Amino acid sequence: MRVIGIDPGLRRTGWGVVDVEGARLIHVANGVCLSEGETLAERLRSLHDALTRVLAAWRPETAAVEQTFVNKDAAGTLKLGQARGIALLVPALFGLPVAEYAPNAVKKVVVGVGHAEKHQVEHMVRLQLPLATIAGPDAADALAIALCHAHHARFAGRLGAAIARAEGRA
Repeated sequence: MRVIGIDPGLRRTGWGVVDVEGARLIHVANGVCLSEGETLAERLRSLHDALTRVLAAWRPETAAVEQTFVNKDAAGTLKLGQARGIALLVPALFGLPVAEYAPNAVKKVVVGVGHAEKHQVEHMVRLQLPLATIAGPDAADALAIALCHAHHARFAGRLGAAIARAEGRA
């Protein structure tokens, strides 16, 4: 299974792709989409175009996007939400299932602590994907989101198989 994790941002949207082969997690690619343009509409369009190119190039089978946390800056939160809408839309246009994870859930899965610092997340991503050259903090966060989804998907698969065995279907 190929997973793309997306860390939405209006200026910088991180992305990371991993392959899941049994218990192995393999780094495929990562990077950052930089928005261009003067207006909000132009920046959102450029993020859409850049993410579309990423998905076309790496062909993931599933996607995961970080949920927005609400802070004191309502206008900033709203703009981030619009960038997040692009991050949800592009994989959906490719026909992919899209999961969403809260930042603390990602940190809990990747680091083991829900309130981990950014540098701790990047460190654990590097430990889990030792051959990866990571394109910065936004790409590291996106890889963490992909790893979180990969772990959840593997668990869901094992749970489904166990239920099928218990019901005598497998």
